[in-house]
This record gives sequence, structure tokens and C-alpha cells, in this order.
Amino acid sequence: MMWSRELDEEIREAFAREIEAAGPRLEGLEGRVMARLAARSARPSVWQRIKEGFTMPRWAWVGGVTLALALGFLLGRLMTPSSTPLSAYAQAGTLFAVVDPEAQSVAVVGDFSAWQPIPLSDPDGDGIWTVVLELPPGRYEYAYVVDGNWIGQDPQADEYVRSFGEYSSVRYVGTGGGV
Repeated sequence: MMWSRELDEEIREAFAREIEAAGPRLEGLEGRVMARLAARSARPSVWQRIKEGFTMPRWAWVGGVTLALALGFLLGRLMTPSSTPLSAYAQAGTLFAVVDPEAQSVAVVGDFSAWQPIPLSDPDGDGIWTVVLELPPGRYEYAYVVDGNWIGQDPQADEYVRSFGEYSSVRYVGTGGGV
């Protein structure tokens, strides 16, 4: 497109009309902005309100945090089941696991099963559903079906793919199997 004086003049006139039309909205803008800023600075921030609410000496805070961390660590060690670690299952094949205490049924579907469901089990009722499959080395697409709902993005997946509007997880199984 070539430049022309007429086009340049039309553009200037269009800008002038836009500016003139915006005039009423711009009147008093500075005052409105300043009033909002003043109201915002008069109110203490959330962090300031939290700090003001707790006026304990620092040593009490440090002691409390240390005690909470120690108790959390101790309870975590006591509550962790000492049964067979998940890595032991992986040596027998490829472990598929879902943690969902609310689930009634969990299955894995994938290209290794022609997308037919393979049920996961939770024999002790702790909400950890597992199955170990013997898969030869390769690339596998899969998803979980939890209570009839497709869950295509496994946090333990190597990557995700999207086809036909749904996500599927991808897992690479190396020599000798893997997790």
C-alpha cells in the first residue's frame, strides 16, 4: 500500500474523533486513580496483618517451628508402612499405581492391552491401587479409568500426548522393564 496525503489526513481525523469521544471518560481520571491508591495504601497488607497478629518473641517462634518439624518428621517415619517398597515391584515388571482412597474401581488402559481395561487392585483398602505388568522394552501410551472417568495425565508419566481430544500418558520401558 502506498502512502497518500488523503489517507494520512483521514487517519489523523479518525484519531481526533476517538480522542474527542474519550474526553468525558477521562475527566476526573487522575482524582479517581489517586483516591484508589490512597485507599489501598491505608489498608495494611495481608503480611502486615499477620505480623501484627503475632507478637511473640522470636525464640518462641523458632522453638515452635522446630518442634512442629520434629514432630512431623517423627510421625512421618512412624506412619510410613515398612512393607515391600514399590521399587521391589518394578523388578517383577512395570508398576502402574494410582492413589485414590475414594475410588471404587481403577483400571489401566493402553496400547499394550488394545485399550481394554486391566483392573488395578487395592487388597488392603488403603487407597493405593496397583498392578504390575510384564512389558517388553518400548514406548507405551496409557491412561487410567477411575470410577469410569478417563485420567490421561499420570504424574509419573514420561510425557503426554493428545489425540482425539483426550490426553494419554506415555511411559518408556527400558531394558529389563522399569517403572
